[in-house]
Amino acid sequence: QVQLVESGGGLVQPGGSLRLSCAASGFAFSRFEMYWVRQAPGKRHEWVSTIDSDGLSLNYADSVKGRFTISRDNAKNTLYLQMNNIKPEDTAVYYCTNALDNDRPMTRSQGTQVTVSL
Repeated sequence: QVQLVESGGGLVQPGGSLRLSCAASGFAFSRFEMYWVRQAPGKRHEWVSTIDSDGLSLNYADSVKGRFTISRDNAKNTLYLQMNNIKPEDTAVYYCTNALDNDRPMTRSQGTQVTVSL
């Protein structure tokens, strides 16, 4: 079955950087478009970024454009999210998924917590 394991989150100061990783298994990772979404406390899931199967087409939410970079390594079945110039409003649990329904991930995973604080 589909397994997605996110890692790399943590506590970071505003302006700092983090690199999130998502290790995928149980499906043909290299054939799937992949997504990062996030959920802040008390809020709905928010789509963050999309990358196509080849890693050539990238899309970002306006709130992270110019600060976050999505990438993938199909040889390692791993998805990444490089987060730079992090802001307090980026505080959320970040999830990777291969399927979305109205910004909600259709897969189950633990996510990785990103907390932005001085």
